[in-house]
Amino acid sequence: MRKLFNFILGPDKLVKVKSVQRAVSKRGRKVLSKRTKVMNLLSKGNDVSWKFLRSRFDLVSPRALIDTLRAEGNMIYINKTRKGTSYRLGTPSRAIIAAGIKKLYGTPYAYKAA
Repeated sequence: MRKLFNFILGPDKLVKVKSVQRAVSKRGRKVLSKRTKVMNLLSKGNDVSWKFLRSRFDLVSPRALIDTLRAEGNMIYINKTRKGTSYRLGTPSRAIIAAGIKKLYGTPYAYKAA
């Protein structure tokens, strides 16, 4: 019988397949991305050091992640001291908003919606 199956289907061959398992959930909870974890940490209002981000979240370059978060529209400030670099989430100052309006519209004043 086995010879018949081998004749029809061909001989059994072991095929190696590379499989990547992604953690979708842990014990019923959704796994958060590193980006979300860092944003949650920054939104608590405390300064977060570069070294802490690198060690806690296993980031090769915390600055690259911060730049990505900034590109998404978050206002993240850098504070460089003798102890090292730290980051904090804040609200933009009036000067930054005015500079953005001037860059977009060419005037320091915002246009009202018509």
